[in-house]
Amino acid sequence: MRINHKALESYGAVKVVTGVSGANSVQLIQMLFDGLLESLSTAKGHITHKDIVEKSKALSRAGRIILGLQNALDFEKGGELATNLNELYTYVTRRVLHANMHNDLAAIDEVYGLMSEIRQAWETVPALVSPAQSSMQRPMYAN
Repeated sequence: MRINHKALESYGAVKVVTGVSGANSVQLIQMLFDGLLESLSTAKGHITHKDIVEKSKALSRAGRIILGLQNALDFEKGGELATNLNELYTYVTRRVLHANMHNDLAAIDEVYGLMSEIRQAWETVPALVSPAQSSMQRPMYAN
């Protein structure tokens, strides 16, 4: 069973590296959100199965992704929207920490819902940004 788990991890790592190398800026942000949502779902499963160590790993990964998204915000280009996202990411980080400390499924569901909405909004970005622009810069995010 352990060997299969390692094989899946290796496959996942290759898949991510391959996806990242061929992705434009918008796709990279979308991939971060996908990873965040996956980590939240994984943590929820680990809480349900009382696997606290793995829950902590999944929520730690989620927290790192949120901080990465937050640190990538470009306040000059993003203006008020970037400021609002920064505040949202700060709130979401607190909720993830709370969920980790208290095994709070409702907090994970709340964060999942908020981040799902933002992820869905990123689905519309490619249509709003010209192909040349989307490969060179990220709206609201620093280059």
